[in-house]
Amino acid sequence: MLSRALLLVLAVVVAAPAAHAAKESRYASIVVDADNGNVLYAVNPDRRSYPASLTKVMTLYLLFDALEQGKLNMNSRLPVSAHATRQAPSKLSLQVGERIDVEDAVLALVTKSANDVAVVVAEAVGGSEDDFAEMMTKKARQLGMASTTYRNASGLPDPGQVSTPRDQATLARALVKHHAKFYHYFSTRQFRWKGQPISTHNRLMLRYQGADGIKTGYINASGFNLIASAKRDGHRVVGVVFGGDTAGWRDRNMAQILDKGFARLNSGTDIRSARVEEEDRAELDKLIASAASDAAGRKSVSLKAASKRDEDVGDADPDTWSIQVGAFTDYKTSHKAASSAAQKLGGLVSSATVDVSKAKSGKKVIYRSRLVGFTEDQARAACKRLSKAKKSCAVVQPSA
Repeated sequence: MLSRALLLVLAVVVAAPAAHAAKESRYASIVVDADNGNVLYAVNPDRRSYPASLTKVMTLYLLFDALEQGKLNMNSRLPVSAHATRQAPSKLSLQVGERIDVEDAVLALVTKSANDVAVVVAEAVGGSEDDFAEMMTKKARQLGMASTTYRNASGLPDPGQVSTPRDQATLARALVKHHAKFYHYFSTRQFRWKGQPISTHNRLMLRYQGADGIKTGYINASGFNLIASAKRDGHRVVGVVFGGDTAGWRDRNMAQILDKGFARLNSGTDIRSARVEEEDRAELDKLIASAASDAAGRKSVSLKAASKRDEDVGDADPDTWSIQVGAFTDYKTSHKAASSAAQKLGGLVSSATVDVSKAKSGKKVIYRSRLVGFTEDQARAACKRLSKAKKSCAVVQPSA
């Protein structure tokens, strides 16, 4: 009879590959030469998954089409419907009947990834979000995105909304080529909405040499996704990552594969077959092992977040910490409280933004007044300062 110790060892040996396969099954990536589409690096580039807020790149593509065709201009004011206001975070918390300029809508989509704004754009361009989704899928086919289907304008969970890294790279290349005069919006680091600064979710763009866009995405079912584009010495590459374990893991992986893409571009190497080379597999194995180790350390913290439905998490960048300064029965009071807190915090909120979200407390509707976009240390320091000023404040963990 096998000893208990030996059985335990065998169990670990058997379980490890299974855990590895489960982790690996979500991961897929590609790096291409933006000029000609040649594949410079790829791991499972045709594996279908949920694009999450990468969806908004196509939403913006069709908005740019409408601008090019003269159907709208940057000063056009788009109406906000009840359907738009019901979207899950991340959002601007727009109100029914409110209007938003096209340019502000573009900026809200590329920085905050606002789901309510995505619906506003969809209804303005397509009449309804459903009709707009059909337009999105039709455009995808025209661009050669054979494995992509859209069901909504935001990327919020829908089992029928799928894509691949290869298709998203195709879309990014098409956007740079066909809408070059609008592409600069994707490099926006911050814009102001109702007097408050809103910073980009795309942290890789802030620190990777040559990076100038384009879009992050996250839902529970997809993991952390990213399309990135960078230009060095006159050469542009586009990278796509699906299925990152965390935002930080995804960004580190993207930086590594973009480096590899530039190296191969400069050396003239072209991986046309998009196969996984042994060196790439070894590198991916290391990244997966590192992510698994990180996840194990966070297990007790993440269990609660993991139990949340996708609809609860939305696309709200769960790596971001927040502070809550109150909950009120009307939007204006809630927004005023968050703005007042921001003024008191001064430099501590340079990278944070006001976020007012509607929630239910029993049968009563409340508006949660928050500042979002902190690291954990910043959030705790902010609450400490507000507490000294005898102001209400609570630290809110990611995905809460």
